[in-house]
Amino acid sequence: MGDYEECLNYYGKAGLDDLTVETMSNRMLRMIAEAFAIKGMALEKTPSKTSSKIKLVQLEEQIVSCYEKSGDIALLYLQESEKGRVSVTSTSSSGSGYSTSQPPYVGPLLETAIQRAPLLHIQMGDVDQGINRFRLVLKAVESRATQNMRMTLSRQLAEVLLRGVCESSYNPPAPPASSGADRTGSLSRPGAGGAIGTAIKVAGMKSANLALRPKQYIGEHLFVPKEETEETLLLLLISESLATKEAILSRSEEHTQSRIHSIQNVCAVHDLLTIALVRRAQYDMLAETFDRSMRFSFEEFHLWLQFALSLICAGKYDRALLVLTECNRLDPKNAVVALHAAKLCFNNLHKYSEGIEWAKKVVEQGEDTPFAHKGYQALGLGFSLKASQATLLCDRQEFQKNALKAFNRAHELDENNHEHMFLIGLQLALVRQISDAITYVKQALKLRGNHLDSLHLLALLLSAQKKYKESLNVLDIALSEYPDNMSLMFTKVKLEDLVYGSEEALITCKHMLQLWKKVHETVLSKESSRGTGLLERVTSDKRSLAQIHLMDFSDRDSAAKSVQSPVKSSLHNSLAASRVEQALSEVASSIMSYSPRQGPQQAWLTQAQIWLSIAEIYLSMDKPSEASACVHEASTIFPLSHHVMFMRALIHEHKHEFVEAKKYYDNAIAINPGHIRSLQHLGMVLHYMGNIVLAEKVLREAVNIDPTSHQSWNSLGKVLESQGEYEAASDCLYTAVELESTSPIVPFTSVPRVL
Repeated sequence: MGDYEECLNYYGKAGLDDLTVETMSNRMLRMIAEAFAIKGMALEKTPSKTSSKIKLVQLEEQIVSCYEKSGDIALLYLQESEKGRVSVTSTSSSGSGYSTSQPPYVGPLLETAIQRAPLLHIQMGDVDQGINRFRLVLKAVESRATQNMRMTLSRQLAEVLLRGVCESSYNPPAPPASSGADRTGSLSRPGAGGAIGTAIKVAGMKSANLALRPKQYIGEHLFVPKEETEETLLLLLISESLATKEAILSRSEEHTQSRIHSIQNVCAVHDLLTIALVRRAQYDMLAETFDRSMRFSFEEFHLWLQFALSLICAGKYDRALLVLTECNRLDPKNAVVALHAAKLCFNNLHKYSEGIEWAKKVVEQGEDTPFAHKGYQALGLGFSLKASQATLLCDRQEFQKNALKAFNRAHELDENNHEHMFLIGLQLALVRQISDAITYVKQALKLRGNHLDSLHLLALLLSAQKKYKESLNVLDIALSEYPDNMSLMFTKVKLEDLVYGSEEALITCKHMLQLWKKVHETVLSKESSRGTGLLERVTSDKRSLAQIHLMDFSDRDSAAKSVQSPVKSSLHNSLAASRVEQALSEVASSIMSYSPRQGPQQAWLTQAQIWLSIAEIYLSMDKPSEASACVHEASTIFPLSHHVMFMRALIHEHKHEFVEAKKYYDNAIAINPGHIRSLQHLGMVLHYMGNIVLAEKVLREAVNIDPTSHQSWNSLGKVLESQGEYEAASDCLYTAVELESTSPIVPFTSVPRVL
């Protein structure tokens, strides 16, 4: 009927706030709890007749007080009912062994009263009081009837902590011992007279009042969260456990509504868990949580997509692709799923053909869709990466043509997207159309002047035009925007070595080591991760690297082992089998002594690359012993890296120890058959050793892998010239000269091609 004022009049006549009952029973407890709940709802629905702020505040406090009293008594009623049900069950079990007792029905009135009180505190602006009310209700002794309600309250409190509380304003819950003599744990706020709990007069009792206080969990060994993250995760894990337990697995029609409701609860909890765990980068834990939810997530697209994204963040790319395939089956028209799958194939799994198929699924949805330009961008990127793998010239040219066509179409669909112009410029640079590439890169920088990859590509394009100082100026601008970017610094080192000399390049290298140590100081805090300690000694020394003798700093015994040259033994022992045995022995020794460094592996790879860059500069300064010390330091990080093997071979080649150089070049190629520099130098080492036929074969393989490398063509020309094939040698050398005129300081492929 909605006659709230009449309802309040009746409660006023009954004297609900000063109630006296003949006897207190469970039935009476429920009636009183429902009475306070109805009164609170009536007060909340009744329109206010006053504009006084003080009276409005008093009305709000009266509403909250009714809900809190109702909640206290309701919880006590459920606890007492549970106690009586347990007694009946034990009696029945001792008699017949069979009991039909069911947990008491809470009902919407009592559920609303328990859940509404903390929310009203928050709506009134008192977030701390609302949080405390949530905590007090959750600390009440649990009964079977309150399990679902506990799941909802835990989720709501977690949401409040995530959205409305920061670390600085967070107040942890009080420990149980702080309740003093009140061992039963009243949940109600103190009244006007200071009494705690809802006081009800009972006729015939000597004491004036009976305080209705629900019991709380007490004890010395209870876990009490001390941080906002601890409490949030505890609440969400409780909610997740209860939601998973209550999930409906039956697919019958009669359980459809219940199943939908349970899935909605699960989704809500998992969404909050995602927010909480992603903030702390706990992706593995998040993926495990979604993995547990898969047993009742049949045909639930949202949970499957969240599971896939959590696997991607956790680095489990193969399984993530399988989950995305299932997401695509559930929603074939979802372009985001296809783009995520294509991104995985291109950036992580290197399954370029499969990635192209995913990109085509986006394109096939039509050019009027919001993600059409992204589909063409992904398609072009797939063709560009596929071209790098193609071994036949005709296939490579076809892929490059399709890549440029797709990038141009993406640009037509979204003309103000700087990424499309950058990718067009990069693709033109790969086919050595330098002037056109510069035009597109400058257009990309007009749209976004601080785009890292565009600035890096512009610097490489200027170096390809032999404008080295202008290229350095661009790198300085880029480093002012991105001072921690190592990729820019590696390029700068190469340019400084060419323009200003090796000593200037070594200054930048030392700055890179200092920057690496600063950024990854937490990784270096573990003694087991420090390696030989060369990094600390070099970065703490105020002298330039050109003035430091690294052999004095490095482990003399280990360094001696890495630089000693068994030339005599190699000359006497010319059998191939013995050399293979020696190489395998070294590899086995490296594997047995190698343990991965603690911390992110990409960071350690960067440090190893810095040491190898320093080693190459030392070698150009004719300091092979210093170069060997740097290579030894890099080998302690990644002993089986093909870059380490290559630098060891380069040192032996510099010292004209061609047998040892060939062995290490072979090792590098065995690890990475597509390493161009190893193939180039191996070809020349074979040429120096007189094995002209094999040298030509190796160099032709290098040309086939990367036909734009002028070093490969130049070396091949020299080998052909030594064979007396002057016309073919002339063509190779001419090609080398043409390619060198458009060759950047480092390959254009050093600019990442990622989606």
